[in-house]
Amino acid sequence: MKNIVYILVCASVVFFTACSSQDKNKKDGLLLMQDSTEFAGLQRMQVSDVKTSFRYKGKEYQSSVVRRPDESLPIVKNEQGEKFVDNRITLHITCDGKQVVDKVFTKDNFASLVDAKFMKYSILEGLVYDKTTPQGIIYAASVCYPQSDLYVPIRLTITADGKISMAKEELLEEYQTNSID
Repeated sequence: MKNIVYILVCASVVFFTACSSQDKNKKDGLLLMQDSTEFAGLQRMQVSDVKTSFRYKGKEYQSSVVRRPDESLPIVKNEQGEKFVDNRITLHITCDGKQVVDKVFTKDNFASLVDAKFMKYSILEGLVYDKTTPQGIIYAASVCYPQSDLYVPIRLTITADGKISMAKEELLEEYQTNSID
């Protein structure tokens, strides 16, 4: 009988010791994960390289838009304190093997179209081919708050000889305030 009690006491001591060290390991693991998340620091968008071919005024054009995070640009910090690397976007357009446009954009290129306060907390998110019109080749650019739906749409119009003009696009209201009765 004494042996059974002794075995049960030893087993319960081993059990409680194992459980308490397991809880301690969980807490250490949690702290390590928090530290690595805080230590991770800068967040970046992925590098992208989009190639497009289109016709404009009877000629075939090729376009390449390359977006790269650039740590030499000022770091953007959001309200939660997360830090983001801004992007540098290169637009390269050729026609019949001749260079029409070879321009590098940062969000500063759009400073005349975007409010200064918005610029401080935003990044240059993207630049995409849209369409051709009689006025030129249309690209859409966006300056946005990182990881959000808040952005300023910008329209770039490029003439056949490579001149670029920019205009801020107006956002369309997607919802009517009185749509629910």
